[in-house]
Amino acid sequence: MTTTQNGRPAADGPDPGPAPSTAGAAGPLPAEAGQVSEKEARQVAEAARESAWDRPSFGKELFLGRFRLDLIDPWPRSDPADVARADDFLSRFRAFLTSEVDGAAIERDASIPDAVFHGLADLGAFGMKIDRRYGGLGLSNLHYCRALMLAGSVSPAIGALLSAHQSIGVPQPLKMFGTAEQKQRFLPRLAAGEVSAFLLTEPDVGSDPARLATTAEPTEDGTGYRLNGVKLWATNGIVATLLVVMARVPATEGRRGGITAFVVDGDSAGITVERRNEFVGLRGLENSVTRFHDVFVPAENVIGGEGKGLKIALTTLNTGRLSLPAMCVGAGKWALNVAREWAADRVQWGRPVGEHEAVAQKLAFIAATTYGMETMLDLCCLLADDDRNDIRIEAALVKLYASEMAWKIADELIQIRGGRGYETADSLAARGERPAAVEQMLRDLRINRIFEGSTEIMHLLIAREAVDAHLSVAGDIIDPEAGLGRKARAGARAGAFYAKWLPTLAVGRGQSPSAYAEFGPLAAHLRQVERSSRKLARSTFYAMSRWQGKMERKQAFLGRVVDIGAELFAMSAVCVRASAERDSRPENVELADLFCRQARVRVDTLFAALWDNTDSVGTAAAKRILAGRYAGLEEGVITPSDEMPWVARWSPGPSTVGDVRRRIPPKP
Repeated sequence: MTTTQNGRPAADGPDPGPAPSTAGAAGPLPAEAGQVSEKEARQVAEAARESAWDRPSFGKELFLGRFRLDLIDPWPRSDPADVARADDFLSRFRAFLTSEVDGAAIERDASIPDAVFHGLADLGAFGMKIDRRYGGLGLSNLHYCRALMLAGSVSPAIGALLSAHQSIGVPQPLKMFGTAEQKQRFLPRLAAGEVSAFLLTEPDVGSDPARLATTAEPTEDGTGYRLNGVKLWATNGIVATLLVVMARVPATEGRRGGITAFVVDGDSAGITVERRNEFVGLRGLENSVTRFHDVFVPAENVIGGEGKGLKIALTTLNTGRLSLPAMCVGAGKWALNVAREWAADRVQWGRPVGEHEAVAQKLAFIAATTYGMETMLDLCCLLADDDRNDIRIEAALVKLYASEMAWKIADELIQIRGGRGYETADSLAARGERPAAVEQMLRDLRINRIFEGSTEIMHLLIAREAVDAHLSVAGDIIDPEAGLGRKARAGARAGAFYAKWLPTLAVGRGQSPSAYAEFGPLAAHLRQVERSSRKLARSTFYAMSRWQGKMERKQAFLGRVVDIGAELFAMSAVCVRASAERDSRPENVELADLFCRQARVRVDTLFAALWDNTDSVGTAAAKRILAGRYAGLEEGVITPSDEMPWVARWSPGPSTVGDVRRRIPPKP
């Protein structure tokens, strides 16, 4: 019962990564890993992205200034039969988590007990996303995320275990790209309780896959490959029995080669789990450094074909990214409960602290933002379950938005709780107070701004899709390698496109005072979204015409464009959901109105900062910092680079601890 998810793609730090590519067709993969140019790195990333838009996307239209409310209104609904099956599982899952899982003990011991693994397997929790024909539960994305929300509220480590296993581990890539034989061979094992994992990140490779160093050399007899390399931050790697491993197949005459996805048996000869990594939070996470030395993988274990590895990883993440906002939404709900009870009971200066305006604003932010995050997530899941929608932008937006907002919620909760927010749950209990693990929530949530694409990478990834329409018509105009003929043809295409598109950005439905009247008190917010969507598209066009090929360097500008889009998406979602539920949940109209009022203030600030900012000054200063001009500012402290004999010096190379993988014994 084990899994190895590679700390999720780009699980290392806020590496700025490749900016939105202005190249036309993607070039070939670099022949060798290691040092590659920025152009080569961009070409690898561009080759992996999905370029076709054959299904509608609310998010894509929003960035183009087209407010297609019809794509999300009426609010999507789940199949009643699926809901009934899911509700039965969720009821049993909740009972198990409540009675059998001690989240405090997992945090204290930094380990999930064997009995919990067995209990999860008995419930079918390792097969939530696996089709019923292979022994899984076949839950929808919506109900899978609700299960993760429950698990994470008891133990974020369990939530990470289950999401790493199913969101991007073996089940999801096989579901989307596996052969019938591969599905039949592996999925029943996983549904029964084995755990899977995804291995992409390496010690020197995070958000830049062009430098991937792990190799897969084809055997002379053609029966398979030999894997060699080291993978870092393999979530569940200590306990994994099935792995998805990304490795580079050398390109030769007659062989495409390139980064390829393999299903690898975790017990294969030559695999060494060298270390269990330890982190700020998620202390129960079984995360490893895993080494491959001449590991044989049968040819039939290739997923999707040679050279398709990165495309598989990115496509899998379209829905796989939804697991992280599920954990963030769960944290928001938990935080709201703790904040509300504390702010009502704690009295200062003769009144509950929640009645003081400074704290009241924090409570309002936590409640409104939790509602916004949940609504965005539910909408993304429902759109994904429909399968008639392209949610690559929407899923990326909710991952970005929820991970950032949940961190702010946790920070505000600690502030509301004061010293009791900073104190550990064990310490509170030892003093006879109710143990609320607020400081743990802060630590556990921090990784979500890095997992499955850091905030910086998500900004660039979404921005690339947001400006796709511009690049598709203007690519050769701003491509320095394009000849005069290509530039002339691109100019003609661009002229035709903008002549038709730009007039639509001048006037829209949002300018009519009676527009969206069917949404009652929320109509004004939707009119604002429509107007802001057109304004955002105009701003993007102006930036493209101003900076052209240099646009890819304007990462701060692109980040603000994406953040505006995220707020507009969230506002749209809450208005549609609240209106659909106005009879059954009238309080949600109040929450939607509160959220939109707060979001509009943030949007106004972001729009102003598009053009009034210190971006160029900060970029210039960073160059001087990197050159050491201000190194004198670092004086007066002892830094990690100072010689300290009592600290073991870091040295690269293999660990000497041997194989430290954990075996989950059979159930007694």
